[in-house]
Amino acid sequence: MKRQTIYSQGPRIVAIGGGTGLSTMLRGLKRRTSRLTAVVTMADDGGSSGMLRTDLGMPPPGDIRHCMQALANTEPLMEKLINYRFTEGSLSGQSFGNLFIAALMGVTGSFEEAVAQMGDVLAITGRVLPVTTENIRLVADFENGTQVTGESKISAFKKEQDCRITRVHLLPERPRANPEALAAIEEADLILLGPGSLYTSVIPNLLVEGVAEAVRRSPALRVYVCNVMTQDGETEGYSAADHLRALLKHAGGRLVDYCLVNSAPIPEALLSRYADEGCAPIRGDAQSLRELGVEVLLRPVADVANRQLARHDPEALSRAILELMEEHTVRTLERGEPRYVRES
Repeated sequence: MKRQTIYSQGPRIVAIGGGTGLSTMLRGLKRRTSRLTAVVTMADDGGSSGMLRTDLGMPPPGDIRHCMQALANTEPLMEKLINYRFTEGSLSGQSFGNLFIAALMGVTGSFEEAVAQMGDVLAITGRVLPVTTENIRLVADFENGTQVTGESKISAFKKEQDCRITRVHLLPERPRANPEALAAIEEADLILLGPGSLYTSVIPNLLVEGVAEAVRRSPALRVYVCNVMTQDGETEGYSAADHLRALLKHAGGRLVDYCLVNSAPIPEALLSRYADEGCAPIRGDAQSLRELGVEVLLRPVADVANRQLARHDPEALSRAILELMEEHTVRTLERGEPRYVRES
């Protein structure tokens, strides 16, 4: 009973991002609080999501589906079904989970309601919210003056141009935010940005009208969770401070209080494989981060047993995040509800 009480009265956590990085973190966090909200980018235009977006004119469901799976509390067969991809015929490559969201959208009449209903079907812990439901496109500008439109095209185009991304922006500029997402940010005890692709999963959320401003004015503890490795086609050669500079540039000012960086060693065989792609572990350069007004938090949060990919360990990552909260917030009661107030 004690564990259940602590779980139900855990902190209000809002995690902002997209892709596999966000869903990996959610798997660990759902064991520590039920008051969990994922705010998810809607800039994806490739693969199964891109096909549905083109054919049905709906927002891309892929990142939403990944988060739903991470937070699901349902039978293993249902999880396998949601993750199933057709291998033949006209549906080849399509995810059943994405089609399920599309069908729910047809039944309910709105993407937001379809996502909410899918959450009920999967009995998810917390909520998953699209950051916007407008039809947006992601555009990347490069150091050499070139530009490419489409989230799915950015990585290959960057490799071709062989230079850094200077800026990403949305078409249309500053789309309207999902009001529920803004409300969740305003009510949060802890706001997490990342982990995930810097330019295509994390930053696009901050370009939606009001999101960066809501994070900036929040009294909550705010943490940027760095990826374990730099990313081929986006952030080769970047340090943790380089990631943060890009965030601040796009958000228009100070955004977070801490930067969480992995300190666990990566197996040599895995390092060699990543080096072939020009990628390496992200360095937590403490002095540079402090000059940007952010403290670095070095913790062993990588899955060092994984010999295929350098990813976060969900349990280690969630433990590091909650320990940070315990150290820097005070638990209070507000109208009978627990709140976690940042220490000044």
